[in-house]
Amino acid sequence: MNSLPSQRSLLTSAETIVVKVGSRVLSHQGRLDEQRVRSLARQLVQVADMNKQVVLVSSGAVASGIGKLGLEKRPVDVPQLQAVAAVGQAHLIQAYERYFTEMGRHAAQILLIADDLDDRTRYLNVRNTLLACLQLGLIPVINENDTVAIEELQTTFGDNDRLAAMVAGVFSRPALIILSDVDGVYDRSPSDSNARVVSQFDQVDQSVLNLASAHQAGVSKGGMASKLRVAQFVTQSGAPVVIAGGRIENVLPRLMNGEPLGTLFLPRSAGLTPRKRWLGFSTQPAGRIQIDAGAVRALRVQGSSLLPVGVTEIVGGFAKGEVVSVMSDDGVEVARGLTNYNDAQLRQIRGLRTWQIEEVLGQCPYAEVIHRDNMTLL
Repeated sequence: MNSLPSQRSLLTSAETIVVKVGSRVLSHQGRLDEQRVRSLARQLVQVADMNKQVVLVSSGAVASGIGKLGLEKRPVDVPQLQAVAAVGQAHLIQAYERYFTEMGRHAAQILLIADDLDDRTRYLNVRNTLLACLQLGLIPVINENDTVAIEELQTTFGDNDRLAAMVAGVFSRPALIILSDVDGVYDRSPSDSNARVVSQFDQVDQSVLNLASAHQAGVSKGGMASKLRVAQFVTQSGAPVVIAGGRIENVLPRLMNGEPLGTLFLPRSAGLTPRKRWLGFSTQPAGRIQIDAGAVRALRVQGSSLLPVGVTEIVGGFAKGEVVSVMSDDGVEVARGLTNYNDAQLRQIRGLRTWQIEEVLGQCPYAEVIHRDNMTLL
């Protein structure tokens, strides 16, 4: 089988391979499929033996707990779900550790909530822990901490696809492989006998995002729409993404050897520093700054800082130093960055020239609303 040179070179040149596996791949009839876990563990070790840093983002805690407790169906009550996840997470990590140990490796369990990557200090702590685990030859197994993460408190990642994207952003030269219950991105509904997996996308535009509607939604939190949005974000940050079938025999080593399985998404730009990745792709914006067309051109074409003269609207409340989203007047997110002013100050100086800031605020601590060094363009 002929390989795709771009896929082989992109995956083999990556230092860190982040693998995300969904609950539908790991479960059978709503219970954890231990043979699938064993196969995945074996493949991860094979990739690690290729001199790669390997990180696993694994769903499956709830499915594991349902099987362990002998429940007939998935609970709908949030506290019960969290309790089931608590049991299931222990069972899941035990399974990974058991099968890693058979091949001379060990699992390192890391449970996260959104705030862990949203806060810069905690983000760095997570990054340092992951790097230390990898230096020890461990395989980190990451999952959302379902026992404390509650959607009503807005502390969840929404699904582990997004969590995997945020984890990939921790590393300097990553590649993200998403193992799905389908073999890749199809050009139409997978139920259509004429449907074919698209082997490669050069960029994720609206036409690609529209393909999500052709895929049937599953019972997991994610779905093809989630995966395509993640592919868009990760490739914009300079890393390749592959969506492939998690049930394909020996899929990970075959991908690393250049076999054209699944769908490859090419990175759109040069690699970003971990800090720039954090700014653009790991944080939740505290508010929104709307800018005019001239400011959009200055940011995108000239690589300029954002000045108050280009600001047209302020949405939400935020403090100095928080991450904010920079939007064009037509609603397109242009960038994210650390603001030098809080929302109240910005409402006073929006549309003004730099020399006018002192007249309004009584001082001019910064000429820029967001300095280009503290901004990531999207």
